[in-house]
Amino acid sequence: MPSMDTISRNLMLDSLKDYAKKNIPYDFIREHDQANEFPDKILKDLYDHSILGIHLLMVPEEYGGVSGGAYDIYRICEALARIDLGIATAVFATFLGTDPLNVGGTEDQKKKWLERIAKENLMVAYAATEPDAGSDLVNLRTRAEHVLKNGELAGYRITGNKQWISNGGVADLYTVLALAPGGPCWFLVERNMEGFAPGKHEDKHGIRLSNTAALALDNVYVPKENLIGEVEGQGLLQAQAVFGYTRVMVAAFGLGAGWEALEHAIRYSQQRIQAGGPLSDKQGYTHKLIVPHAVRLEAARAYIEETANRLDGGEHGLQTEGAIAKYSATESGNKAAEDAIQALGGYGYTRDFPVEKIKRDVKITLIYEGTSEVLEMTIYRGRWQEHLKTRGRYYIDMADRMESLHDRNPEVGARAASLALRALAAVMEECRLSKLTRHQAVTFKLGRLIAMCELACVFAGASAKQSYSESVRFDAQGWQAMARIFARDAALQMATEGLAMVLGFAEDAGNLAVAVDIEAVQAVQKGMMADMDLVAVKLKQTFKAK
Repeated sequence: MPSMDTISRNLMLDSLKDYAKKNIPYDFIREHDQANEFPDKILKDLYDHSILGIHLLMVPEEYGGVSGGAYDIYRICEALARIDLGIATAVFATFLGTDPLNVGGTEDQKKKWLERIAKENLMVAYAATEPDAGSDLVNLRTRAEHVLKNGELAGYRITGNKQWISNGGVADLYTVLALAPGGPCWFLVERNMEGFAPGKHEDKHGIRLSNTAALALDNVYVPKENLIGEVEGQGLLQAQAVFGYTRVMVAAFGLGAGWEALEHAIRYSQQRIQAGGPLSDKQGYTHKLIVPHAVRLEAARAYIEETANRLDGGEHGLQTEGAIAKYSATESGNKAAEDAIQALGGYGYTRDFPVEKIKRDVKITLIYEGTSEVLEMTIYRGRWQEHLKTRGRYYIDMADRMESLHDRNPEVGARAASLALRALAAVMEECRLSKLTRHQAVTFKLGRLIAMCELACVFAGASAKQSYSESVRFDAQGWQAMARIFARDAALQMATEGLAMVLGFAEDAGNLAVAVDIEAVQAVQKGMMADMDLVAVKLKQTFKAK
């Protein structure tokens, strides 16, 4: 879908923030969290056209929506996550639930159902996961059997169980994945259909303001017109078509929750006096608990935005990029929230302060829409194919581009990013020669290292631009220092961990120790402390204690 214009997007963001400030204070969130209650009035307000109409982002204009693009939805998802990740998940579920229609629906289906979603403020759920299959959509057990009338197909009878369905107990409309005789298909199931029964609201570790429930479908009849696309066997292709897109949304959740937790820690550090001065002035505090997380979150932001802009530009097949964005942002957000608790000490461990809840909430982003381990494998597989297809040139060419960038702008960490990418190419080639990818531990680690190196590359490029995205809250001096820190760390981790991994599995690592260029990697570490000092100052200036 086309993107919103900047003015419209910022109006929606401002309206969302104003609404949350007035109607969703932390006391409200805490009470509903403790009671494990879904805030149905809040969600009704968010869907109400006269208040916000947030669900309209996923509906094209011709069907009564506002045609939000990937960048728009990333910005809204980040803002929602900063309010409450449970509420954000409820909205995301409707976004996700409309995806099969947007991707695979016929024109008549889109007109009928998307117009209803827009006009009637329908809450939608995406029902794919099953008790035994989890995210493995290939092993579907829910069945859709043909119903014939006068020898012609009239509809389907759907029988099966779904689990961990966001909005499962409160949705008006469900997109349900089931196995028809012609293969996996998405079906539209309405809440009031006979034989359909939502389960109880799950008692979860986090995102307790999000309704999560199992679904039981017992011979539920749906007319043939409710088969999305009206052709059997397209379900998995339709699901895969939006993975890059939907994972950018979850990446935004990790980014927003991580920054919300980190801001609490930054503001607290300016007020907490210890040993004669505020914690914000003490390297042992800032350089361990604050600065590294700010750097990783902004690196993830740069990658999310590049991926979102590519999606909005019409690119397809960005499943690997979506996986990298989601993996990096959610892992960084989770670690930032964990250290925010540490940064606040005893206060961070109590429910009077939001960081403990943010930590409980953000953990789910490492699980839904693909666990971190599934994503590591996805990243590895996607880029391994590129390595083989280009005969090892994929990351070498990327490193060459970083060297050119360094020549034009030596302040953005491109030299260190180039070293990281060359080390990655060397490690991947040695893994090929020594046949190390038969070891799952190797493929998982490669997935993580690939993600880090690509973020270093993208962050360097983003920080070199003459003007930054509207979402970046730092000046060029601060953001470029962050890019340098991230690139140095990526180069060091890639060289040392990549070499150690190969040595741990291979009988002979050949000349890999030379190829990863440890000496050059060590040399680019110069200036690290000065940059971390600078970022600590920029964080204090940007997020002043209230």
